[in-house]
Amino acid sequence: MKIALTINGEKRELEVERYRSLLDVLRNDAGLTGTKKGCDVGDCGACTVIMNGKPVNACLVLGVEADASTVMTIEGLGKDGLHPLQEAFIEHGGAQCGFCTPGMLMMAKALLDEIPKPTEEQVRFAIAGNICRCTGYTKIVEAILHASNR
Repeated sequence: MKIALTINGEKRELEVERYRSLLDVLRNDAGLTGTKKGCDVGDCGACTVIMNGKPVNACLVLGVEADASTVMTIEGLGKDGLHPLQEAFIEHGGAQCGFCTPGMLMMAKALLDEIPKPTEEQVRFAIAGNICRCTGYTKIVEAILHASNR
């Protein structure tokens, strides 16, 4: 099936199989490998992208469901230089192995778009669906709060 969508501000037409996830479409058909494939069942948050202004697990959305949608991936977040969230993650050590980082950043972006000055509790709640095995979350939370003050 042919779908038309906007990815990171660029209109794209892609031929996709009806059964493939948006995650696989982004990685394999659009060539955007920044979105990570973790659990493939919606539990880890590594594949978080922003679709039509809302964070979604790309592994749980069919590619055909993204037809006529606007999708932002990690590649779009830093398209014109480092985003303040990316800078804050670097400054605060919010990324270690980097595997969860794209999904964390996209979830954080969605949070700050909705709540520009969140509390620590709101940040922790927002990223609760994103698993990180390296940082213990403290540095990630600090980075997001720091970015919200910029």
